[in-house]
Amino acid sequence: MSTLANQLATAEREDVARAIRLLLVHPLLTEAADPAGFELVRRRREPLAQWFDYTCGWSLVVEPRRGYARLAKVRADPCDSRPARRTRSGRAPFDRRRYVLLCVTAAELLSMPMTTIGMLADRVVQAMAADRALTAFDPVHKPERMAFVDVLKLLESYDVLRAVDGSTEAYVESAEAKVLYRVDTTLLMRLPAAPVGASRLAVPPDEVPGRFEDLLTGLVRERRYGGAVADGTSDETHSDTTATDAQRNLRLRHSVLRRLFDDPVLYRTDLTEDELAYVTSLTGRQILRRSVEQAGFLLEERAEGFLLVDPDGLATDARFPDDTSTARVAALLLLEPLCDAPAGLLPEQLAEVGAGLLRRFPRWARAYQSEDGATRLSDDAVRVLRDVGLARRAGGRVVACPAAYRYRLTQTTSQDRDDRPGPQEDARSPGAADSTTSRDVAAEGDQQ
Repeated sequence: MSTLANQLATAEREDVARAIRLLLVHPLLTEAADPAGFELVRRRREPLAQWFDYTCGWSLVVEPRRGYARLAKVRADPCDSRPARRTRSGRAPFDRRRYVLLCVTAAELLSMPMTTIGMLADRVVQAMAADRALTAFDPVHKPERMAFVDVLKLLESYDVLRAVDGSTEAYVESAEAKVLYRVDTTLLMRLPAAPVGASRLAVPPDEVPGRFEDLLTGLVRERRYGGAVADGTSDETHSDTTATDAQRNLRLRHSVLRRLFDDPVLYRTDLTEDELAYVTSLTGRQILRRSVEQAGFLLEERAEGFLLVDPDGLATDARFPDDTSTARVAALLLLEPLCDAPAGLLPEQLAEVGAGLLRRFPRWARAYQSEDGATRLSDDAVRVLRDVGLARRAGGRVVACPAAYRYRLTQTTSQDRDDRPGPQEDARSPGAADSTTSRDVAAEGDQQ
């Protein structure tokens, strides 16, 4: 092969690896949001689609003329660690009300290439009033308008809605605000990633709470693995007995690699016996390592599990340690007592740790300086640790996961001289390889 051919092949490998990581963190990549990233995905869309289909069983659709690329991530084990978030109010996660409004609003937008915020609100009012399973939407009340605006801002961030006249934020203060939108209905239909449409799971509303988990499993049921039942609900016994060996191996490959490329860390204890046997087999290990290399990651394989490191940080959607919120700082501070308690800590003990932090830094975390502040602080910190795979709940306790021992607190600092915490903290474990210093804390990550 000539030198030029080698250079072209190397450039393509590097482009594909970079594009894979971009799509992992931005499954909906628009030209408006990232022109350079979209152009890269557009140019390499064929090898990218092949990689995602083979490695994870995910479909990639690239629409050059419409300016978007959509990677449909499907997981057999849906989790709540990546909720939709409000673009306002500190990016708080969506609550149940906002999710309901999102679904109803999206359904109404399908037939409206152009609309105003008032017309859309009226359509949502009528739709929710006609469904006895839904609580009525009343835009007269400001909290309702705030929830509606959060939904519209999320759709704007997806480029499904585009305000051509007026500002969505104005609706919070007045239901009479005038905003004109252009709607991309084609992109809107690309948003759902579930292989089974919810309308195919015809279940009376009063039965949904009792069958919710089964219905959720039905939404992500994939026929390619065999054993799919007529109504799309889960039937593992049926699946195991009717799937071929090739289908079972395909399911094992996809289930393991989906989690490896989508989660902060993959623990062996979280794998089924079949998944563990696959990932430790000669073929499974070869496919895993080749896929990781093709995506441009570095693989850390430990006795406890697997961790992918992105040298460029392209695929990182949530960093830790991080000082962008009080809860994230508290999460780092909470690691030390958690790692000191192999059996884990009870909620009361965690709240006491939170109270100690609030006493220690009286001018820090002012939003938590209240009667129940210590409990809220510890709960929020634990949620951060669970989301990044550093802690889990077990038997009513919160237990540190093996990856938590990669970090050690070296010192705490404060901008306020009166809040200076004092001497450097003791290291939790040896061999620090790198460090991240924030405004409030300094931490070092241990390669264990």
